Amino acid sequence: MVLSIFIVMSLWLVGCNSNNENSENKEPGNEPRNELVYATAKDINDMNPHLYAGSMPAQGMVFESLVENTADGIKPLLAESWDISEDGKTYTFRLRKNVTFHDGEPFNAEAVKMNIDAILSNASKHAWIKLTTKLAETKVIDEYTVELVLSENYYPALLELSMTRPFIFLSPKDFINGQTKDGVNGYHGTGPYKLADHKTDQYATFVANESYWNGAPHLKKITAKVLPAGETTFLALQKGEVDFVFTDDRGADSIDVEAMNLLVDSGDFRIVRSEPMNTKMIVANSGRTNSPAADAAVRKAIWHSIDRETISDAIFNGTEAPADKLFSSNVNYANVDLPQRKHDVEQANQLLEDAGWIGHDIREKDGQKLIMGLYYDVNSSSQKAQAEMIQSSAKKIGIQLDLLGEESTSIANRRSTGEYDLLFNQTWGLAYDPQSTIASFTSEASYYHTTSGIPEAEELYKKIEEVMGSTDEETRKSLYKDILTIVHDEAVFIPLTTGSVTVLAPKDLEGIAFKQTQFELPFDRMHFE
Repeated sequence: MVLSIFIVMSLWLVGCNSNNENSENKEPGNEPRNELVYATAKDINDMNPHLYAGSMPAQGMVFESLVENTADGIKPLLAESWDISEDGKTYTFRLRKNVTFHDGEPFNAEAVKMNIDAILSNASKHAWIKLTTKLAETKVIDEYTVELVLSENYYPALLELSMTRPFIFLSPKDFINGQTKDGVNGYHGTGPYKLADHKTDQYATFVANESYWNGAPHLKKITAKVLPAGETTFLALQKGEVDFVFTDDRGADSIDVEAMNLLVDSGDFRIVRSEPMNTKMIVANSGRTNSPAADAAVRKAIWHSIDRETISDAIFNGTEAPADKLFSSNVNYANVDLPQRKHDVEQANQLLEDAGWIGHDIREKDGQKLIMGLYYDVNSSSQKAQAEMIQSSAKKIGIQLDLLGEESTSIANRRSTGEYDLLFNQTWGLAYDPQSTIASFTSEASYYHTTSGIPEAEELYKKIEEVMGSTDEETRKSLYKDILTIVHDEAVFIPLTTGSVTVLAPKDLEGIAFKQTQFELPFDRMHFE
């Protein structure tokens, strides 16, 4: 049984155990430690902030955006303030002065324009983020004032500017021929940490940015060490080689619930958990016409066959709650009354019978057997456990699910190409939803294949376009209700559980907090007593 301690696309383990008297992280005398070692199930990969191979928690330490999404709304970050024109098309940002990139280059309006122009020159790569299709021009007004001109009003603009990527800023010296789409010369951001050293599949070292505009962080060195998840991670925690653990953007697991409880019971660790952040789900390919997944009755039958209570209790030990719709009610615009599809094997069987799927062991219809592939992240033991449970449930209603474990990058590629029947995925998360997940319904890089086969697809896409440009709050609420109703009725997103960010940390590590995102942690706020 495995705890999926979350942060939606490698595992992060931080530190040296506080009880390890031989720890080289101890400062002379009685001073608190100021170094951490985190282990990751995967390498940090290419940290180019304008592409998507890099680890988002690592990128969040190195790079910054103009604005930040917080529990209290959008707040200043690299931009001190901004104005929005009455027609919603022009955003004027006043930048912080005396901010430099890690290589000493000044952060100014020219650097902002250069970065945004580089992002837009690779627009097809960023199709999932609709702001890239709305940005008509970036103007330098003066050294510390920049103007973004949109082709039309787009209400989520500030939200999308606050995301971990791609609208984050890299030193102009790192560009290659004025571009970033074909690689970069370095990874110099403006953030609280600098990438100091990286040996692929072994480690990456980050050092404090002592000139950071918001004050140098307490932890002076953070080392990412690549370690396998599971027993190796548990032993590293137990031995004091690692002392902080959570799952990252790629959803890999760390240790199971029993092992986590053992470490907490030792008295050396504590658990810190965020508010609900996202929804874990099975994504069905409605656009794959040769697949049973294109049949709404099959999708609804699978939905009814899944026992979410047992998944919550047996796999997550109650740390993830059963989910009955795409977004939990705490997500903005998502508190919509939708009919529940409870665990009901009899109802599942009836749906298949009525749709013409006959037989017992493996149902058939028009000579086609009811067999589908279910893809899961091979590095996520919780996904594997869920897949096995769902496979067993599906078998009881005459559906054969072939379980296929692949790397998360491979699964993401399948999602974009449409080469799948069913696969595990999750919503973008609290900070990005519902707008980002819903916007991705129209993107081939994300969920276009999931939604394109439903009868209401064109109506759905039209409503999505309307809601993103709406200036009226009541109209926006109505459109979101219609959108959520359509995808719920078609059962293309089959919810499983709601996930949170869960941290296992030593008792003497203070400042543990959460951002309004499942993809980062504010390492710069952490310190040892």
